[in-house]
Amino acid sequence: MDLLSQPIRAAFEQYDREVTIGNFKVACILGILLVPSFAILDFSLYPDFRYEFLAVRFICSSLIALFLIILLTKFGKNNYRFFAVTLVLLPGSAICYMISRTPEGAASPYYAGLNLVLLMTGFVLRWSFQESLIAVGLVVLEFLLAGRLHGPLHFQGVLVNNLFFLLSTAIIVATGNFFYSKFRYREFAYRYQLDLSKRELEATNLKLADQNEALNRANREIKDAEAQLVQAEKMSSLGRFSAGLMHDILNPLNYSQTGLFTLQKKSRTLPPAAREEFDQLFKDIKDGMNRVQEIVQSLRNFTHPGEQAPESIDLSAIFSDVRRFVAGGLKDKNISLEVNIPAKQMVWIGQNDFSVVVINLLENSIDALESKPFTLEEKPVITVASRSEGDRTVISIRDNGPGIDAKIITKIFDPFFTTKDVGKGTGLGLSICFGIIRSYGGTISVNSESGKFCEFTLDLPANEAAAKSPLKHAD
Repeated sequence: MDLLSQPIRAAFEQYDREVTIGNFKVACILGILLVPSFAILDFSLYPDFRYEFLAVRFICSSLIALFLIILLTKFGKNNYRFFAVTLVLLPGSAICYMISRTPEGAASPYYAGLNLVLLMTGFVLRWSFQESLIAVGLVVLEFLLAGRLHGPLHFQGVLVNNLFFLLSTAIIVATGNFFYSKFRYREFAYRYQLDLSKRELEATNLKLADQNEALNRANREIKDAEAQLVQAEKMSSLGRFSAGLMHDILNPLNYSQTGLFTLQKKSRTLPPAAREEFDQLFKDIKDGMNRVQEIVQSLRNFTHPGEQAPESIDLSAIFSDVRRFVAGGLKDKNISLEVNIPAKQMVWIGQNDFSVVVINLLENSIDALESKPFTLEEKPVITVASRSEGDRTVISIRDNGPGIDAKIITKIFDPFFTTKDVGKGTGLGLSICFGIIRSYGGTISVNSESGKFCEFTLDLPANEAAAKSPLKHAD
């Protein structure tokens, strides 16, 4: 790690600025309080100068307070280094003035006050080595100037003692600040690098989380696509099989219907008693053949989905028409149909084919709701809603019926799979819906919770351009 890199130095300067200004505030408060308090010494040591020195102390304390006020301004914060020197000179100058007025001059015990100023520089202000040298140099010069103002300087005796201790304190303070500044910068640099590494790690973790989410989403899409492909292959295979099967069934079926028609004509010659029995038997046979013909017609629809030309269809209009087809079932079974479709919500599909799908899904919901007992607080309801997702339209048809058992939900689109009683369903309805929706570039999926609800979701292109684009599965 480069401890002298420009970003680290710039960050440290900002950090040092805030810390130093904070230290200056503390030093100012100490100066305002302590400078006047030392008047006790004036009254004890120099009673003749006590009021003069007291005035000097209050002036110094007031100037420190003014300095603090200026420091809190924008100008003061921008020039805090200059004011730092001023802060040292204020108490130092006051002490040196009093030294020059005492009878002893430079030999006065008040030199100890300058030591306190130097200690404040070392332990409160915490300056850099260069700033410490400037501060201690100015204080020593002020001391010598104070002694010279009192009279000629004789470097012997008490003066040498005081000057020696003053210089010793200055050296200790400057050296201590040198190592303190060095260690503080190194500590900041390591902490800065640690924070930077932490942020990079967090960013990497977020990126990995996004990538994991994208991977999980891709896996889900692959599984959905695989399920769609498997279903499509099953449908395609059954379609080819059904196409041949229909031809093989329809021919003998037509012969059988012709024979039945002939028998019906011949039955007119039968006695009334025999004819009544024959008519009932004939009706049962004819009903059975009609049922076979319905199954064949369902197979025909199953093997030829999407043959209708697609067009832009208004969902609101479609559901208004469809509501009429299922109105009887809704009314008979006291089921509410709530349609929440925004105005001008469009899909790109064959109109008749889409109607077949919607009617099939609604009738399935009606049949399911009929089989569930409801309390007085809960009413059977079917909810239809739609929303736009880019250039596609997503439609949901949800009922609060018994839902679909999780064990069979993967089979509901399989041809001939049905949970209805024998004779009430061919098991081709949802398979046909699957084929129709897929043939127009859409998907159909189901979500259900047994005993609570069942919801079918149709994802269809909203326009012709979307129908030509590859389908992107929603999450």
